[in-house]
Order: sequence, then C-alpha cells, then structure tokens
Amino acid sequence: MPHTVLVVEDEPHIVDSLSFLMKKAGFEVFIARDGDAALRMVESRPPDLMLLDIMLPRRDGFEVLKTVRSNQALRDMRVILLTAKGRDVDRLKGMELGADDFVTKPFSTKDIVRLVRQQLGVEEKSA
Repeated sequence: MPHTVLVVEDEPHIVDSLSFLMKKAGFEVFIARDGDAALRMVESRPPDLMLLDIMLPRRDGFEVLKTVRSNQALRDMRVILLTAKGRDVDRLKGMELGADDFVTKPFSTKDIVRLVRQQLGVEEKSA
C-alpha cells in the first residue's frame, strides 16, 4: 500500500504541481485547501506525511501544526512546512511547534520529492 501525503495549500498551481509530483513518485495524495479542512482530513484519515503551507485561509499552518502535535494519535505523522516566508523566525517557530522540516517557496521539485522520500524512509527507485 502506498504512503499517503496530504497537500495543504490554497494556491491552485502549487496544489496541482505538488499533487502531480507526489503521485508520480508513487504516493497516494489527498488535498486540503484550508486549515480547517486539513484538520478534518487528518482526524478522519491520518496521512503518513503532510505538506503544510503556513499562510492558509481559516486556520494558518502554525495553528494546524500545533493542533496536530497536541494529538498523541498523530505524533508519528511527518509534517513539512511550506512557505513563502523565509525568515529565520518563521523557521524557528515551525520547528519549535514540531515540524519535521521547512521548505521555502519557490522550491525545487526534485528536492521536495527527495525530502518527502527521506522523511518517509522511502528509497529512490532506480531507473
């Protein structure tokens, strides 16, 4: 059974790009376009990894991360924060809240796939 990835992003082009990349890499992909939808999805079917944008409608990524990390049942879920905010203070806040990694937009497609594989312990398929 493939690993599951929840893409939490409100920008349609980024959603499409990340969804395509994750599916191509062999992951099952789910999408949430705001923080509240992300929490509902995580509670109903926890993914193996969440790609979580910080700037979201309804509830921002920091709030989503804080809620996820306060739930003992979700402690093994990997969370990679995605943001246009590249400031050190944002990175520090995300890591203190329990993010497993932090990626600043724009990001390299090859790097994001490699990072997701690394976080999930999935080896790169050889050609």
